[in-house]
Amino acid sequence: MSGEFFTYTLPNGVRCILKRTSSPVVHCAMTINTGTRDELRGEFGIAHMVEHNIFKGTTHRRAHHINCRLENLGGELNAYTAKEETVIYATSLKRDFAKAVELLVDVIFHSTFPEHEVEMEKEVIFDEINLYKDTPAERIFDDWEDLLFEGSELGHNILGSKATLRRLHSSHLTEFVRRTYNTDQMVFSVTGNIGEAQFVRTIDRYLAAEPANLRGFVRSAPAPIEQFHTTRQRGTHQAHCIIGGRGYDLHSERRLPLVLLTNIVGGPSANSLLNVLLREKNALSYAVEAAYTPMSDCGNFTIYFSSDKERTERCHELVMRQLTDLCEKPLSPRRLQTAKRQFLGQFTVSGENAEGYMLGVGKSYLSFGTVDSQQEIFDRVNSLSAMELVDVATDTFKNLSTLIYR
Repeated sequence: MSGEFFTYTLPNGVRCILKRTSSPVVHCAMTINTGTRDELRGEFGIAHMVEHNIFKGTTHRRAHHINCRLENLGGELNAYTAKEETVIYATSLKRDFAKAVELLVDVIFHSTFPEHEVEMEKEVIFDEINLYKDTPAERIFDDWEDLLFEGSELGHNILGSKATLRRLHSSHLTEFVRRTYNTDQMVFSVTGNIGEAQFVRTIDRYLAAEPANLRGFVRSAPAPIEQFHTTRQRGTHQAHCIIGGRGYDLHSERRLPLVLLTNIVGGPSANSLLNVLLREKNALSYAVEAAYTPMSDCGNFTIYFSSDKERTERCHELVMRQLTDLCEKPLSPRRLQTAKRQFLGQFTVSGENAEGYMLGVGKSYLSFGTVDSQQEIFDRVNSLSAMELVDVATDTFKNLSTLIYR
């Protein structure tokens, strides 16, 4: 790891990492290697439910005091849940850094999950579920993951179901945290104008005293599945379609080539291949994008588009033709160089978002035990060859599955 990061590990196993900047704003987060794939049968949705309720009361504070602690100082406190991690994070001024650390430690290690608060928050989550069901462009991804990871804990959606959530109570949340919020699976990341001595002193004061809680379970990798082509009648105005399949895991040497290839195919820029093909040249779709999400032992590659129902088959045909071209025709040196320059430009611009950068540092250090410097990433991307992309395309685009909402 480059010298731009300072790392420190506590006796309880929590790893800490600091990226010092000149900004008076400090971003800090606890990234926990616990997500919805760590839920047991009968508690699907509990990881997200814990995230909602972690701010509802601790042994030291009521919900109101948690909400006001940083907000009254102009800071922020937030959290999110994913398939493999839960992140609780805060933003504050430099002068309030110690307050932010103390608050994060309090809600992570000392939440009491008052029963009346849990019951009230269920209604908020139910409304979130209803909102999601009314958004087919988002809901289709949940159904997609159910099919792609059938039989695995990765297959259910993050929010859970109303029926399951109704059966969960404070004691279930407390037990889930005890079982899965393991100190050897946590990284505390910070960016801001904080010196190493202040960083260590603050971390020691608020976090070192928390007892070690080591992980006692191992995740099971999802079993292989058969290719599928599924259509579901949702009564939507448009058709919504996902084409995709399993992708490489976080530790695969082919992960970076697939990241670049995904950006070429359907990244955020207007000149992505599928945006040009479906929208600009043929006016068939307003929304088309490609995404690749690597996880610890597998990945998820998707191409999503929406269109008028009578145009779905034509869109699908054009997408598959484009993917075939990428398998059979290496990019020209000029086209490959342009793609690399675009991707690295996007990467550099995104790095200017200090909060997002800090969250990325935490995730990287948790997953790999290191954080690559910008130059290391540039060198790896620039070393990729056109034939590497062909090999990855051929491997990824074979036996793709399809899910359509109509």
